[in-house]
Amino acid sequence: MSFDRKIDSTLRAKLGAADYNRLAAISNTRLHRFVADAIALCDPETVVVPDDSSASLAQTRRRAVEAGEETPLAVDGHTVHFDGMQDQGRDREATRYLVPPGDVLSPSLKQIGREEGLAEVNDLLRGAMRGRAMIVRFLSLGPSGSAFGIPCVEITDSWYVSHSLDLLYRQGYEQFKRLGAKAEFFATLHSAGRLDERMVSAEPAKKRIYIDYSTDTVYSVNTQYAGNTVGLKKLALRLAVRRADREGWLAEHMLLMGVRGPGGRKTYLAGAFPSACGKTSTAMLPGETILGDDIAYFRAIRGVCRAVNAESGIFGIIQNVTAKDDPAIWEVLTKPGEVIFSNVLVNGGTPYWLGMGREIPNEGVNYSGPWRRGTRDAAGAEIPPAHKNARYAVALRALSNCDAALDDPAGVELRGIMYGGRDAKSYVPVQQGFDWEHGIVAYGAALETETTFAIIGQEGISEINLMSIQDFVSIPLGRYVRNNLEFGKKLTRPPAVFGVNYFLRDREGRFTNGVRDKRVWVKWMELRVHGEADALRTPTGWIPCLSDLQRLFPSVTGQEYTAEAYRAQFTLRVPENLAKMDRVERFYREHVADTPPEVYRVLAGQRERLLEAQERFGDYISPEAWR
Repeated sequence: MSFDRKIDSTLRAKLGAADYNRLAAISNTRLHRFVADAIALCDPETVVVPDDSSASLAQTRRRAVEAGEETPLAVDGHTVHFDGMQDQGRDREATRYLVPPGDVLSPSLKQIGREEGLAEVNDLLRGAMRGRAMIVRFLSLGPSGSAFGIPCVEITDSWYVSHSLDLLYRQGYEQFKRLGAKAEFFATLHSAGRLDERMVSAEPAKKRIYIDYSTDTVYSVNTQYAGNTVGLKKLALRLAVRRADREGWLAEHMLLMGVRGPGGRKTYLAGAFPSACGKTSTAMLPGETILGDDIAYFRAIRGVCRAVNAESGIFGIIQNVTAKDDPAIWEVLTKPGEVIFSNVLVNGGTPYWLGMGREIPNEGVNYSGPWRRGTRDAAGAEIPPAHKNARYAVALRALSNCDAALDDPAGVELRGIMYGGRDAKSYVPVQQGFDWEHGIVAYGAALETETTFAIIGQEGISEINLMSIQDFVSIPLGRYVRNNLEFGKKLTRPPAVFGVNYFLRDREGRFTNGVRDKRVWVKWMELRVHGEADALRTPTGWIPCLSDLQRLFPSVTGQEYTAEAYRAQFTLRVPENLAKMDRVERFYREHVADTPPEVYRVLAGQRERLLEAQERFGDYISPEAWR
């Protein structure tokens, strides 16, 4: 197509013939204007426009190493990237919504006036790519060409970010060509900003990640950490939540997995867990299949809930990944193939991370630079060999347990949803909601956890994190809960809703769950979905029967399961559960002005059942009481 004269002049000044022609092959004026405006603002030396070809993918991998943003490791295909000392996680304080005049978001969401925010971020981006290449990437959230697919463009000056995009998302150049002017795309403009001698963003104090939801655009500057820079991840999730709100589907912060049942049956479950709460380890359970570990889209299609993974790779926390507990991902992390490690320790070309089950060297190179045991930061704190939030990026297809339906444009039928946080005192390890409404409110909207190292700031602070998506909800929180409740009404067979809690502790502070117990919990869920396991009705939900767990544990984990373990895990702690109901209700009354009345009704019903049980059985009720 022919460009507007001003746009054409801007593009020809920075694009070579081949890159110009690739962009011209897409008939979308908004796209061309976005690219031209980015060029005028950031002033790159040149502009590269990769397509979906293997040659373009190879160029990205090569340039990431040549630029010094990645370093090859000893295993073929493995590289390591380091982020800055103050750039090791998602930055809540630097991430804000750009709110147009007259619009209102929940006070709990960090925000700034749109015009003020645009002026600030544009000032930071002005000339930010001088002397560097601008890379224009075309990708797809969800399978390209399906009802779920959302075309996306990301502009970046980081070859590491571009490489990460290749591992984590489906290619989208041909999708853009096919859709042309019909492509209603999400856009991201990112610059790493000024770099130091280690090719690390040198001005973290000027870090800004702004979401302009009125134009479906993300701006990110002075950061390299993928959670802040890969716009298709949590940043685009915020945009997808708004689009889903308008169109009547759900964009969720959830894993997708296939659980194998009797007779070769496979049942698909989703799960919402805040960071470092067991999400990826659940998605990667041995013997099951993985569709995704982070973001899922749900649509009601002819009364059936169908789901896809918005992504096609994993940007996973590597801490505590071991050969014993995580064999599928361990295999990928130790054999030849394309993997990007970030913020681990490197010694002799070998990556080391915390909790890997192997001795870690006393020296090497990590995110702080040359490192020896005892090295301290500017504040005097000892620097660990690897960061707690060290990551790996890998394509899902590299995993031996990747589900064959990953790219099915129709998605998969979802039969169950689980919600799990860090709850040391109240909820039992696994339970099933009485119905869709009860499960969504009591387990999803009431999800309580502790802040972790995946977020910059203080760890260990207890907070409500509704549906594990609170940080990413770009509409009023009450409306988001309402959308979930209403979605169930569109389904002739809503997925069963489960609450899980891997972090329950006994009175001595010991975890009641073993590392492998979650394998049993998902098997029980699979049976419950098909009506093939009994359950006991408690005030907070249906719990497994001892007889079923005594059958499942030996077959799934090779371990016996005792009545003592059952009582430790499934004793109902009435005072702690009543206190939880109080905290949840207080959160909604203080922070969610538009709370649906169903939330208070479900919470009140659960409180009433707990009080009745307390009067009958006392404060701590053994599961045998429900038989």
